[in-house]
Amino acid sequence: MDKDTQTALEAAAFRRLVSHLQKNTDVQNIDLMILADFCRNCLAKWYMAEAVERGIAMDYEQAREIIYGMPYKEWKDKFQTEATPEQLAAFDRKQQAKA
Repeated sequence: MDKDTQTALEAAAFRRLVSHLQKNTDVQNIDLMILADFCRNCLAKWYMAEAVERGIAMDYEQAREIIYGMPYKEWKDKFQTEATPEQLAAFDRKQQAKA
């Protein structure tokens, strides 16, 4: 496979991932962090870092809007739930295991 085709496939897969996360608003970021060790905010940070590395001016809020499909505050108000004690404990265990 040539490099351009690989890059196009990677970009398409990334767009599908972002679209999937935008459609599945019931999946909370803490659940993603517990299970996969990354979340929507991580994707936004990675996206922003790649933009900045290429000399493209972008801040974290702009990157989050791309990943969330709306301003983060709006997504948070509409879809984010309070983390349960069980989720917080699972997240803490995950963090301790990494240390």
